[in-house]
Amino acid sequence: MPDTPAHVVLIHGLWMTPHSWQPWIDRYQGLGHTVHAPAWPGISELHEERDPQRAPAGLGVREIADHYDAFVRALPAPPVLIGHSFGGLVTQILLDRGLGAAGVALHPGPPRGVLGLPLSTLRASWPVLGNPANRHRTVALDDAGFHYAFAGTVSREQAAAERAALAVPGPGRPMFQAGLANLTPARRAATRVDFANPDRAPLLLVAGGLDRITPASLVRENHRRYARSAAVTAYREYPDRDHGTAFHAGWEQVADDVLGWALRHRRPAATR
Repeated sequence: MPDTPAHVVLIHGLWMTPHSWQPWIDRYQGLGHTVHAPAWPGISELHEERDPQRAPAGLGVREIADHYDAFVRALPAPPVLIGHSFGGLVTQILLDRGLGAAGVALHPGPPRGVLGLPLSTLRASWPVLGNPANRHRTVALDDAGFHYAFAGTVSREQAAAERAALAVPGPGRPMFQAGLANLTPARRAATRVDFANPDRAPLLLVAGGLDRITPASLVRENHRRYARSAAVTAYREYPDRDHGTAFHAGWEQVADDVLGWALRHRRPAATR
C-alpha cells in the first residue's frame, strides 16, 4: 500500500496561503500522488493582493473545518490529510468526523482539552489576543512577530523575506476560539474533538523542538489526550525545527517522513 498513489490534501494555517505548500506539492506530485491544497474560505486571492480588507474577518474554526469537510467528501477516494498549525487542528477535527485515510498534524493548534499555555505561545499570539476587538477583524503579523512565531531559527533578514513572500493578514477569530476553548462549553467549542473516538483514521502529531507558537510540550499534551482511543495515534518530534518547518531548510525530510508514515498506516480505500 505505501507505493500506491494517494490523494493528499494539504491544509495551511493562520497567516499562510496554499502558496506556502508549493515545495511539498511539487515533491508529492513528483512521486505520483494527486495533491490538493485548497485555501481557507476567502483566502485564495490574498497571496497576490495582501489587502486586509479582503481577508475574511469573521471566519472561524468551524467554518474552516466545514469548508474542508465538503472538499474532502467530494474527492473520489479518502485522502491523506496533512495540516500545519491551525491546519493541524482542522485535520484532527476532520478525522474525528470520520474523514480521511490518515492524518498528519504538523505543529498543530490545540483542540479543546489541551490545557497547557506556554509563555512563548502567549507571546507569539499576543498580536491577536492582546486586543479583544481582533476577534472581529483581521490581523497582519509584522516582521518582528513573524520572526518570533514562525522563523526563530533563521536570521531577521531571512524571516522578513519569508514574511513578504508567504504571509497574509488572517482572521483573529480562530485564535480567540482556541485560546478560550477550555472556558467554553464543549458543545459550543469550535475546537472540540472526541479524543476517545476509536473509529477515526490514524493520526500522527508532529512537533518542533524550537517552535515557539506551538511548543513541543503542547503537542505532547495533545498526543497524551488521545491515550484512551483505540485508534492509531503517534508522536514525532524534530528537535531543531521551528514553526516554519514546511518551508525552512530540511523540509524535505519532514515531508518524506510524514507522508511515508501516513501511507504505511492509512485505511483501505473503501473507508472514507
